[in-house]
Amino acid sequence: MKLKLLVLENVPIFRQLQIEEALLRADSDNWCLFNHGSSRHIVLGTSATPSDFVNLELAKASNVPLVHRFSGGGTVIVDEDTLFVSFILQTKELSFDPYPKPLLEWSGLFYQQALSLPTFEIRENDYTLNDKKIGGNAQYLRKDRLLHHTSFLWDFKPENMDFLLHPEKEPTYRNKRPHGDFLTSLKPHLSKKEFFTKILTQLEKRYEVERALPPEYMPLHRQTTKLIHPSAINM
Repeated sequence: MKLKLLVLENVPIFRQLQIEEALLRADSDNWCLFNHGSSRHIVLGTSATPSDFVNLELAKASNVPLVHRFSGGGTVIVDEDTLFVSFILQTKELSFDPYPKPLLEWSGLFYQQALSLPTFEIRENDYTLNDKKIGGNAQYLRKDRLLHHTSFLWDFKPENMDFLLHPEKEPTYRNKRPHGDFLTSLKPHLSKKEFFTKILTQLEKRYEVERALPPEYMPLHRQTTKLIHPSAINM
């Protein structure tokens, strides 16, 4: 399978999601996208109500923007130490059934083989090391095309977790642990460069990889990725 690789750096997560939505809705190639170095944003699933998941008073006071992505999934806070990997694929070219569980199993095996971390595993819908979360993912599936994007914690600032409320629904394995006890990072295991090098090596073992730039022009398409500026946060 041919796969175009788009490598971004220091691109804000809002812009990254705009690019992904365009490639999903208005392109027909297979893509993998890398990014790191985003400024701090809080990212919510498409239908999430911000007041249910975010300390809005703190976000507004700290001038942290919110982003509603076009996919579902949970709420995360990202910054310059978050590593992003996204796949946008044609369903007819897949080696697995284009449904949420097979997609998650495929991605988990891919990352397990790429990163070679002995305690890496999927716990419910998360990627974990030693029973602690290192990555969350979200999916978007349609008849001919799907997207799977992941944010990995290369490192994280404990104070950033104050922006996130403890959700009513949580993975069973979390066992009501606060964010600081529930999360861990990749920093002790891999540099940022090593992380992306390992992912690329695994891609090249599986696919015909071509480095690419985002298309200069994208046809009109439905745009559901939204940015909420801190001044517009309603509490």
